[in-house]
Amino acid sequence: MAEHRPRRSPVKRRAILDAAIKVFTDQGYARTSVDAIAAVAGVGKQTVYSHFGDKEQLFLAAIQEARSSVGVTPAEPPIAFSGDPREDLVVLGERILDIALSPRVSAMHRLTIAEVAHHPELQRTWRESSASADHDVLGYLRACDGDGRLRVPDPIRAARQFAYLVITEGRVETAYGMLPLRPERRHAIAADAADLIVRAHRP
Repeated sequence: MAEHRPRRSPVKRRAILDAAIKVFTDQGYARTSVDAIAAVAGVGKQTVYSHFGDKEQLFLAAIQEARSSVGVTPAEPPIAFSGDPREDLVVLGERILDIALSPRVSAMHRLTIAEVAHHPELQRTWRESSASADHDVLGYLRACDGDGRLRVPDPIRAARQFAYLVITEGRVETAYGMLPLRPERRHAIAADAADLIVRAHRP
């Protein structure tokens, strides 16, 4: 007879992750308790353990959840591309900055930096979830290479370079999301990165 396993509610899982992100970013890893997360989520402590096992696994899941939002979300309207690589990359770069510098993603990024030495697993999570930031750029560069607008022999590397240029510049200028980024500076950062990529891959 097959072992019966209790069904885990996706609604409760979502509530626990949202609560974990809030409490971890407010209090830091060491000061956060599973009891506090359970209270904010409106569930029992055992429900938290049944979904995530322990505090460290919940922390890793919360980091991954927050960082996975560095990318275009379904709620955002699709980009109407102009066909001009430089102009379109500027739009993509500004969208990447909006998400990467959003309060929740910035707070979790700072927390990741603080905790990565104590939780080596964060290094893998960091690398894997970073790929989502350049997903749309990758598709766009492949399209440009396919129709001859640009020559991009390694679109994966080019997309990653573009995303890193934009995100790193934005984070440094805003003290990792602690300071606001004016719209004109957001545009300028995206434009500088777009210029570099287009010049490097012009046919």
